[in-house]
Amino acid sequence: MKLRFILLISLWISTARSSYKVGIGIADVTGPSAGVTFLGYGKMEQTGEGIHLRQFSRAFVVEDSTSRIAFVSIDSAMMGDHVRSDVLKKLNEKLPGMYNLDNLMLSSTHTHSVPGGYMVHMLFDLSTWGFVQQTLNILVRGITLSILRAHDKLDVGRIFVNKGELHGISISRSEQSYMLNPEAERAQYKHNVDKTMVQLEFQSESGVPLGVISWYAVHATSMNNSNRLVSSDNVGYASVMFEQKMNPDSLIGKGNFVAAFASSNLGDVTPNVKGPRCQKTGRPCDVPGPSCNADDVCVASGPGVNMKESTKIIARSLFDKAYELMTGKPVFELKSPIKSIHQFVDVATQEVNYEDPITGKTIKGKGCKPALGHTFSSGTIDGAGLFSFEAGSKISNNPLWNLVTNFVPKPSPEQVECHAEKSILISTGEFNYPSAWSPKIVSTQLATIGPVVIACVPGEFTTMSGRRVRRAISEVLCGGESPQCIVVIAGLCNTYSDYITTPEEYKLQRYEGASTLFGPYTLPIYLKQYSKLAKALADDVRLDRGPEPADLRSEVMSLLPSVLYDTPVSDFNFGDCIQQPPYSAAWGDTVNAKFVAGNPRNNPMLEMTFLTIEYLTDDLKWVVIATDANWETEFIWRTTSWLWATSVAEIKWTIPENTPTGLYRIRHFGHFKYFGGGRLGRYHGASETFKVTEK
Repeated sequence: MKLRFILLISLWISTARSSYKVGIGIADVTGPSAGVTFLGYGKMEQTGEGIHLRQFSRAFVVEDSTSRIAFVSIDSAMMGDHVRSDVLKKLNEKLPGMYNLDNLMLSSTHTHSVPGGYMVHMLFDLSTWGFVQQTLNILVRGITLSILRAHDKLDVGRIFVNKGELHGISISRSEQSYMLNPEAERAQYKHNVDKTMVQLEFQSESGVPLGVISWYAVHATSMNNSNRLVSSDNVGYASVMFEQKMNPDSLIGKGNFVAAFASSNLGDVTPNVKGPRCQKTGRPCDVPGPSCNADDVCVASGPGVNMKESTKIIARSLFDKAYELMTGKPVFELKSPIKSIHQFVDVATQEVNYEDPITGKTIKGKGCKPALGHTFSSGTIDGAGLFSFEAGSKISNNPLWNLVTNFVPKPSPEQVECHAEKSILISTGEFNYPSAWSPKIVSTQLATIGPVVIACVPGEFTTMSGRRVRRAISEVLCGGESPQCIVVIAGLCNTYSDYITTPEEYKLQRYEGASTLFGPYTLPIYLKQYSKLAKALADDVRLDRGPEPADLRSEVMSLLPSVLYDTPVSDFNFGDCIQQPPYSAAWGDTVNAKFVAGNPRNNPMLEMTFLTIEYLTDDLKWVVIATDANWETEFIWRTTSWLWATSVAEIKWTIPENTPTGLYRIRHFGHFKYFGGGRLGRYHGASETFKVTEK
């Protein structure tokens, strides 16, 4: 069997160039940027107030003579099966029969600074005042559009794979748990987090670069939970950097070259490399662990002096390594075949024989109904937990939690026994009020492009969990680990079911273990499942679809109030500039302007912008040089009176070095809602001109 797969790999590498067709597309998926709580940190008060970096969906379609796959990396916090089912429905209206559960993979980058409310399951929508239809609609529309654009561009092309190590931007946030893994296993690796970036480069037949997917394991949590502006965070800004480099004459999101920095086994990996410290005293701390004073907070940060600088540093490192890989010598060019397979799994019903790597004994393990442990509520060194309990209190600052807390049942004795070391905070698999709290059925999926295997996994796998999955798949498809066979973990893919630790890490019950929904044998069940998928893929065996997840949208609730109307600031009209920029500004200065605004939820301006920075050319034409998708701009919306529904938009532009000197203006665009009836009106406004000079 091993010889068979080694020969197969050799055949993939040595055959003549295949007739791949490749297509790449990008589309805007920026959700409602104001008035909707961000998803990721679970902090109720982290409500959006504007945009720093827009969200994008980046789609990569690969096709050979018999098959195709579409891998999509989305600047979102998480992904749900209902999102994919809606996308597939819309795709099949345009392209009947071409995309299905087997060949479509939707992977979130896991940025924590984007609007939520689209996950349907109560646990994930708690912090967003429940379900937000607008966020879901935007995600489905944008993801679908990116895939359609990629499909329309399908043409003969080539794919190369490369990989390299990147240091200095990631550390383990749960080293104590990692150290519980067997010493012999840990000795096989140099680091306690993965440092390897794996990259696929897509070229036209003539060798023109079309795009890249770069997988690297790091959380998109450089922007902390005090941030109120939509941001794709470190990985999203790395994409922007790469695309600006390759599309110098295009606005962000409008160029031909597309770069995705996709999530991997990032469960216990933080970019906050200075580690956790008490913010007031500066002394080392941990969550849970050595704590700070009652009036202090334990948070990790770095490598910069603030979250924006840290985001930029991490993004620059990711971009630099990815660009180096693209311009360097690839490991090899990919050849046929393309294959994919998918199956839904009810994890709680699964049984598995697990050989304890420490004692050597075989344990009969099983999946549990979902449940969260008490340390889940503590959060991590990247941010506080979902419920934000005060010390010694059962009351949180979350009104939805307080609404249902009296109905939360105690876990059954079977749950307590099944979850072993976990002290159960809430048995989400036994609690369905007012709707289901956690997914019970998850998506599992594998795809191959020649000897590159993409393991699409339904959650946040820790470093060692991801390594074990890669090893299990390699043993089936590659006859053991081989440099000519590369397995990548595509994280937060299709379904989000929280964390997945190793059974050994689970015992310590830090945040990651407490958030491993299906109990101590969750990972062994996945190892069995992905080995099964790999064998079926190798043998061209079709599997049954598995149990279908229920569509819960008829059961969801929302406490988020709608926008009723807008009125302009007294004595002004919508779009009027009420604070002008200075007459003159130099490189490095931040220019501000304020405009009378409507609520951004009226129209999120998909594929458009709330602002433009414009340059007056010598022939007296205004040219747009930046939008609200640029790093150097900020769109900030604030209400000045809730009663009268008046609001102001502040636009900031930090002038980059080497900006052409001359005359500039700032423009603002938006929509307001008329009183009664909900009809929208469009408006725009412009500042006075100002001069940009060198320092």
